Amino acid sequence: MVTNLHFPVSPTMSGGQTPLFSGNDWDFDTIRRIHDACEKIAGEELGLSWYPNQIEIITAEQMLDAYASIGMPLFYKHWSFGKHFAQHEAGYRRGMMGLAYEIVINSDPCISYIMEENTATMQTLVIAHAAFGHNHFFKNNYLFKQWTDAEGILDYLDFAKGFITRCEERYGHQAVEQVLDAAHALMSQGVHRYPRKKRPDLASEQRRERERAEHGEQIYNDLWRTLPQKSAGLRPDAALERRKALLELPQENLLYFLEKAAPRLRPWQREILRIVRLVAQYFYPQRQTKVMNEGCATYCHYRIMNSLSEKGLIGEAAYLEFLQSHTNVVRQPNYNERGYGGHNPYAIGFAMMQDIARIVEQPTQEDREWFPEIAGTGDAMATLRDIWANYRDESFIAQFLSPKLMRDMRLFHVVDNPDEAELRVEAIHDERGYRKLRRSFARQYDVAWLDPDIEVVDVDLEGDRRLIVHHKALNRITLQAEDARHVLQHLADLWGYDAVLMEIDPATDSILAEHHAAARPIFF
Repeated sequence: MVTNLHFPVSPTMSGGQTPLFSGNDWDFDTIRRIHDACEKIAGEELGLSWYPNQIEIITAEQMLDAYASIGMPLFYKHWSFGKHFAQHEAGYRRGMMGLAYEIVINSDPCISYIMEENTATMQTLVIAHAAFGHNHFFKNNYLFKQWTDAEGILDYLDFAKGFITRCEERYGHQAVEQVLDAAHALMSQGVHRYPRKKRPDLASEQRRERERAEHGEQIYNDLWRTLPQKSAGLRPDAALERRKALLELPQENLLYFLEKAAPRLRPWQREILRIVRLVAQYFYPQRQTKVMNEGCATYCHYRIMNSLSEKGLIGEAAYLEFLQSHTNVVRQPNYNERGYGGHNPYAIGFAMMQDIARIVEQPTQEDREWFPEIAGTGDAMATLRDIWANYRDESFIAQFLSPKLMRDMRLFHVVDNPDEAELRVEAIHDERGYRKLRRSFARQYDVAWLDPDIEVVDVDLEGDRRLIVHHKALNRITLQAEDARHVLQHLADLWGYDAVLMEIDPATDSILAEHHAAARPIFF
């Protein structure tokens, strides 16, 4: 039998204070002490601001369940979540995958889920990382301020879960599942990419749903009033302009268009589309800030953990355990390694935050030439807080990726042209190459380049009610035909009539491909 012996750390080590814990074990009082110590450093030394924290301790199975339902504490039921749970659980039980140490929710209060299997050191690390790093970023970044309602999201999810449950009881599981399947297929095309006049007030959604139920058929009537009347004497182009104005065309948010204009959907089906659309919108800022968000949280936990060590609040064994975990998180595999899966957002983000702090505090002449606004200003945390508040991944990398970091990370730009027999190195490490490499790297995080540009352009109201959708094929890159066909089928089903998707070359306006789908009478 092996007995684990935990030797208490002397309270007179480097900082002269009593350590927060000894060994791997912890209890709820330990968690409270850890939180309070991290909070003091985050506020006094880093100048962070955050939502009130709510820390919940969950099991591995609960963490798997959170994986399956995209990390939300309250969520409606759908078969795909069960499928994902089974996949993750099988991989975890076989030792083929690990679990995240935490999941954090952008809400007010900010909810951090931490695993009960974590050691006391890991609980300290994830509290510093999630409860203060991510929390600060959620509260202060402009994208989250524009697009999310942290105060109302939990109440809205509770309403959404209850609404869909009631729909299942009244209309049947299969009918609700068909609408959810179609809405999920269109979820990535169900967001507003530019700010609108008013951000959704999630706290008022329940009242608005009751109003919709009372006036459910009004949208149907509004659509058919857009039919041009021959007696009106309108010119064809004037009738087209009027129809597009009434239908808000062109419209890039497909779920919004269907929710407002699909002539055959019933009120409860429109409400489900709205629920899926608002959830997609909630996650939209997170897609654009993965590098910055993880970089901010990793930099914050690194600073907090080092400060705890300097003050003697964690022992040497705990500090070494932290360093091992931190090093694993920020490791960037080389492109030719077997485990390479692209750029690690933790590695890129943390390296850039450290590099910016260096430029602010100890700039070289090269830094002063490339970053005259921040080089040598002296207050690294003030600069980082400003950056965290006002940038997203694409603009952050385009503005602050330094030549030194490009050299250190050995970044290079290679063009793989199918018309050429060999790969071509597009940029080298000189001034022109650095700028070209930085633009190319930043573009990999620009959703305008990553997401297909698809929008509803017209409805054939005088003919067969066919929905006309365009995809602007950037660089003549068309959609994968099979995926396009399946998703277009969901679009046609929700619309209630046939749909056609035309892939357009924006440079010449020529049609590169067409996809057609006939509506199936499964929703009505």
